[in-house]
Amino acid sequence: MTVVAWIGAALGLAIVLSTLMSVVTSLVLPRLGSSRVQKYAGRGMIKLFSRISHRFDTYEARDRFLALQAPLYLIVLLVIWLGALLIGFALMLWPFMRAGGLIHAVTVSGSSLFTLGFAAESGVAPRLLVFAAAAAGLWIVALQIAYLPVLYGAFNRREVLVTMLDSRAGSPAWGPELLARSELVDNVQNLARLYQRWEEWAADVAETHASYPVLLWFRSPHPYRSWVIGLLAVMDAAAMQLATQPLAAPSEARAFLRMGYMCLRDLATVVGLPYDPDPKPGDPIQLTEDNYQDALHHLEHVDWKMQRGAAESWIHFRGWRVNYESLAYGIADAVNAPPALWAGPRRNLPPSLQPPDRPPHREPSAEMQRIRKLTAKRRSARET
Repeated sequence: MTVVAWIGAALGLAIVLSTLMSVVTSLVLPRLGSSRVQKYAGRGMIKLFSRISHRFDTYEARDRFLALQAPLYLIVLLVIWLGALLIGFALMLWPFMRAGGLIHAVTVSGSSLFTLGFAAESGVAPRLLVFAAAAAGLWIVALQIAYLPVLYGAFNRREVLVTMLDSRAGSPAWGPELLARSELVDNVQNLARLYQRWEEWAADVAETHASYPVLLWFRSPHPYRSWVIGLLAVMDAAAMQLATQPLAAPSEARAFLRMGYMCLRDLATVVGLPYDPDPKPGDPIQLTEDNYQDALHHLEHVDWKMQRGAAESWIHFRGWRVNYESLAYGIADAVNAPPALWAGPRRNLPPSLQPPDRPPHREPSAEMQRIRKLTAKRRSARET
């Protein structure tokens, strides 16, 4: 029995050390770690939520259910770590138990780990293990609490531009709609500033979401908003402007596209998606030329200025999109992003696409304009 207890103590030490290393790589190390606990727990939660989400008929209901995935994953991860430490310290205490054996060791381990203090064992070695268990329990809980503000800070930074995109490109966002609305409100010249902000956004998302992968599965508050769909829409808008307006397109569009597909490559590595690091401009893409022609007709209705013909601009647009299409489609499928135009198929979502809704354009009547002009003249007369 003593030999078995000491073998168990060695196993317990290995469990405790591996658990603490998992905590460090998951919560402390500012880069993508290789924690098996984190990896298997994440895969298990993804499979579980994907299977259950099929039972919901509407996308809105699925989105509400899938929104629980990331928060519950954090709770499950904490429970796994504490459970592993409970077992590990119990095995390490086992050889020092004078009575009760392994059952009493589990009681002492739990009392120490959760700082309850109702059970203890005399002796130098057991007391040191009790202190170590108490310190480990407090340390993990404190790190998890400190971890949440970091996550929600990165989440809030991500969602600001995604929410702002709703008024510019609809919900769910669509690249040609972003160009069309910019032309409608005479705001094309400000697209350069938009691309610059999204370049900074992509760099921030690449750093935070690669370091803390759980952020990939935090969903936007609105069911038809999505960070990956938003990024894809702005990249499509930049590529389409470069393809159709090579002389007028801002230089910020190229810099943003470069940062955009670098961000998607970093996140594809996190998700485990294979990709071609050096695609050729002529490589095939899933978006068809007919889809692109429909988008050009969509832009023609708002008098979008074309500096290239449709066939020539398609070649240039395809050359841009080949760098990021498969990456965006794969990530959108992995995180169950909303079904949007030009966003690829979803294995776990219905095939119906949700086009962006454009608010109706309304102007005041002639009588209302006359009253406003008269009111303005009276106000001006009083001020003078």
